[in-house]
Amino acid sequence: MVVVLPQPPLLVPELAGGAAAETADLRAACRAAAARLGAATSSWVAVGSDAGGRRTVGPDTRGSFVGFGADVVVALDPASTAPVDPDLPLPLLVAGWAAAGTGARVRGELVAPDAPPAECAALGAELATEPVGLLVVGDGSAKHTLKAPGHLDERSGPFDDAVAAALRDADPAALAALDPALGDDLWAAGRAPWQVLAAAAAGQRWTGELLWSGAPYGVGYHVAVWCRA
Repeated sequence: MVVVLPQPPLLVPELAGGAAAETADLRAACRAAAARLGAATSSWVAVGSDAGGRRTVGPDTRGSFVGFGADVVVALDPASTAPVDPDLPLPLLVAGWAAAGTGARVRGELVAPDAPPAECAALGAELATEPVGLLVVGDGSAKHTLKAPGHLDERSGPFDDAVAAALRDADPAALAALDPALGDDLWAAGRAPWQVLAAAAAGQRWTGELLWSGAPYGVGYHVAVWCRA
């Protein structure tokens, strides 16, 4: 099974503040998707992007959202007693938050946000051989509105519409076809992780569900579940 989540820190109620009610539906969709992955398997691999580039982060890892405004500690393994890493990348913080209560152990696989499609495909091909649940974490364009983090780029709508359609239809080829240069221009942190997913899912039949899709605060967020057909 595959679950796709966005990575806004406001998923965590303690960080959402006055937006907690506004983001309740998004948060609930993420929780529901994670619960389904947890019901399918307790062995997860979380794929995300980080400026530090390609690396693997083992399950015996804990991190905190303290850098985003609240010391909410998460663990990639519920049994972990490791010291809290204050610099754990955001996709893995979100993965730990999503895994809480599921009993899952999560290994992190990070790529650079601008990782070329070939590098993403190589990692995806490796993951395709593993009997794990795949949690793919990343946002769409951060340029949907004038007040968005990257201000307005009118290409954002078509870009995230294409991503939403690919996730809804469980279409790895459409994800693989995303333009990396456009993704970089639009500050789409999910482009590289989605192309890892594309390679991991290639050659198999899937059914897809798009549980949530939108661009609150000018950033594209998508929640999806893929199951083998």
